[in-house]
Amino acid sequence: MNSRSPKQMKMPPVSCPRSSRTSGRRPLTSGFTLVEILVVIAIISLLAGVVLLNIAPQIGMGSQAAAKAQIQVLSSAATTYRMAHGRYPTQAQGLEALVRKPSQEPVPDNYPDGGYLNGRTVPLDPWKRSYLYLCPGRQNENFEILSYGADGEPGGEGSNADISSTDAQ
Repeated sequence: MNSRSPKQMKMPPVSCPRSSRTSGRRPLTSGFTLVEILVVIAIISLLAGVVLLNIAPQIGMGSQAAAKAQIQVLSSAATTYRMAHGRYPTQAQGLEALVRKPSQEPVPDNYPDGGYLNGRTVPLDPWKRSYLYLCPGRQNENFEILSYGADGEPGGEGSNADISSTDAQ
């Protein structure tokens, strides 16, 4: 037997695995780094900008088409009013005469209960402004209905251009 006491016995060294901190290698984790996320956001932003630049002009053109359609409906209602009463609404009566019996002279005798437009109000243009009614029109037409476009000012080009019943016919 061995004459050594248990205190004197030597145990072989035990090797412990190194922690990932001290190994010099990055730990294996799943996920994306901040740089990768920022690169993806930048790419998406660039693509969105390109798409928006190509689509934005078409949005204004849709509003103009809607204004032209509404002006045609208002013009038809004004013409129906003339056929029923022998004259167009006066400028003082305005487009309101198409939805409500006018209170200003000349007041029509046989005004229909529902008016000449569906609904009880005159629609606003696509830019949420009232249509202008001129009687006679700017070029001496019987009447003219117009919208000043997106900018709300006379003149303009593109989506800011004026839209008139003389152009819509």
